[in-house]
Amino acid sequence: MVEIDKALLAPCGLYCGVCAVYLAHRDNNDKFKQALLKVYPTASTIEDIQCTGCLSDGVVFDFCRHCSIKRCVKKKRIEGCHQCDDFPCRRIKNFPLPVGKKVILRAIPQWREWGTEKWVEEEEKRYHCPKCGNTLFRGAKRCNKCKIPVDVD
Repeated sequence: MVEIDKALLAPCGLYCGVCAVYLAHRDNNDKFKQALLKVYPTASTIEDIQCTGCLSDGVVFDFCRHCSIKRCVKKKRIEGCHQCDDFPCRRIKNFPLPVGKKVILRAIPQWREWGTEKWVEEEEKRYHCPKCGNTLFRGAKRCNKCKIPVDVD
């Protein structure tokens, strides 16, 4: 049984437990944070690469703090897109990060079908290198341990 940290349950279906920004901040990995500056142009220094989860009471990454999807589910008084009859809506269709959009379109139907506990368990299992078992992050193109190309999104 997986212990669920509700702060990591991003309403859009981009589970924070496998987010590069969350992992870099959690692990205090400055080298990883430096690399992420190229991915997120709104972040100007490694100090900007920090997050304790989309729904946490702590620090939330700028991109997620200003998320229209999060505002929408709050307004509708639901937990996430998995509970919304309008999915996929224009916010999803116009999501600015291609990998994120791909994952959302995969994850939300799974979350609906499996429920939160199984969905979190499967997201955490999914993000591991198929060759060496190393933990990966959403969007990873290559395992940073054994260096093989990966596509787990």
